[in-house]
Amino acid sequence: MRNKGHRRSRVIGTAIAAVAALALGGGGIVLLNDNASAGWGGAPAPTSTPAAVQQAGLTIDCPDVTLRLSRVPRQVRPAVDTELARMDSQIADAYQRLATSRTTSDRQWVSTRVLAPLSDQRRTALDRIGTALDRAGDRPGWLVSLASCTVKRDPDVGSAQGTPAPNATAPAPNASGSAPPASGPVRSDFVDIRTVRPNVAKPAKQLDASVGTFRTRCGRNGNKHFNSDNVIAAPGVSNGAHHKHDYVGNLDTNAFSSNDSLAAAGTTCSNGDRSTHYWPVLRLRNGQQEADADQPGGGQDGNIGRILQPASVKLTFKGSPVGKVTAMPRFLRIITGDAKSFTNGPANANASWSCTGFENRQLKDKYPLCPSGSRVVRTFNFQSCWDGVNIDSANHRTHVAFADRSGACPQGFRAIPQLVQRITYDVRPGSVFAVDSFPEQLHKPVTDHGDFINVMSDALMRKAVSCINGGRNCG
Repeated sequence: MRNKGHRRSRVIGTAIAAVAALALGGGGIVLLNDNASAGWGGAPAPTSTPAAVQQAGLTIDCPDVTLRLSRVPRQVRPAVDTELARMDSQIADAYQRLATSRTTSDRQWVSTRVLAPLSDQRRTALDRIGTALDRAGDRPGWLVSLASCTVKRDPDVGSAQGTPAPNATAPAPNASGSAPPASGPVRSDFVDIRTVRPNVAKPAKQLDASVGTFRTRCGRNGNKHFNSDNVIAAPGVSNGAHHKHDYVGNLDTNAFSSNDSLAAAGTTCSNGDRSTHYWPVLRLRNGQQEADADQPGGGQDGNIGRILQPASVKLTFKGSPVGKVTAMPRFLRIITGDAKSFTNGPANANASWSCTGFENRQLKDKYPLCPSGSRVVRTFNFQSCWDGVNIDSANHRTHVAFADRSGACPQGFRAIPQLVQRITYDVRPGSVFAVDSFPEQLHKPVTDHGDFINVMSDALMRKAVSCINGGRNCG
């Protein structure tokens, strides 16, 4: 199963403590540890072992099998999902071996002790997937080609922009006496929002545009509904995400939720909407730890620091600039963004980072440094086109699509209300923060993503569609 956290050393989380402070030079906003006072210039070199410096920024890069499996017969999806979850755990374990070794400069060691065993494990899992697909038809011939992985280096690490903070604490040694590397974020992952030019363009509204909105209020996760499951991408697997999620709305949501259990559950939404909304937590890297510092999804998977409660959560459904929208089907599942986009590339990335007062400037692959009085903003603009048939797909993507630049849906798709999740945080200027991620994704801002399952009643969905198509602002 995917939950192998009890076997994984705590050293990954300890390693990331080395990045508890960073700085941005050139007169910009300075990132500091809460107890730090020195900026980047003129400060001493980071305290670290040679091995940690040598290894910083290395990660495991494997082909994402899920993206390729766009067609998996429904009857074999549980078996396939289990194998995909197992493969994610294998990557996390391989990353831990790489991260805690002093010998990553020895390519032969990396090849024989990290990559070769991982490829063997993946080959076995891919064969099981192929066997499952054989029961429902022919297995794709390209499956076996996805077994091999490589080691990737963060291109910024090794440069001044990729250097951890000079006042960062050295990672603690593990049982073998070696210290693991810091695994993100790095200095170049941040940018002063005031230096970013406005870059938001919206399609022009046509005469038949649906210009209304429907807002649902579901709170800020005041009840602390957290887990590291992902019921959409890894159903039935504990710690399937390897990172902690914030949840609002449906109170039942975890790896083992079903449509029936979601429909019967309570909700934090004021209008009775039982839909589930979730996203990776944001953590403050100030040296404080959460209770999950030694647990799967937390420190055992490299996610450390104090979890920040959102200052606000706004959930809004919007219309189409080119026409009317149709109702979403109940239990429609949508994932926007890509949790593995650092290694997968940006094709499915959909992160949008900004600051209040500057939201005409959106960042895809940088964390924003906000001035005093401005909050950090994460915005998830979901796919607004549906294929009219499926509530999910094997890769959790092909049943929905984004509208084009004019706002029109692809051929064969119909416009549905577009969900926009907007989350803000109070972050003291200069504080270091990072989004939870899979261990090998190095907490890159581009990996940010949002998830949604529609569990509105049919009557509530009709009301939302009526408000949107009628040009009213409801909720």
